[in-house]
Amino acid sequence: MYPFNPFSTPTEMMKLAVRSAMTLAEAQAVIAMRLAGMMGLWRVTPQENDRMLSEKLAAVRESSLAAARATMAGKSPAAVADQALKPYRRRTRANAQRLTKRGPGTPD
Repeated sequence: MYPFNPFSTPTEMMKLAVRSAMTLAEAQAVIAMRLAGMMGLWRVTPQENDRMLSEKLAAVRESSLAAARATMAGKSPAAVADQALKPYRRRTRANAQRLTKRGPGTPD
């Protein structure tokens, strides 16, 4: 018997695909809004540029730790990938919601 689960179920794969697609779509929206903010076309705070750099470091750290924990717990490859994706997913969703609320216009 393997010390870990080498197989992913179709359900796990589907969930991972949907979460990945949502993360990618929201990340593109966040990038577009931040670029528009840099051009003065979207209302963003002056701290937005610092925020986009600092949050990446925290997300990488959390993602690596979550993937390592899932691997050590013997999770399937799709479950490990899903755990690694969660910190990014949480941030992209929060950023997309926050920036969407600010809307187009001149910066504050």
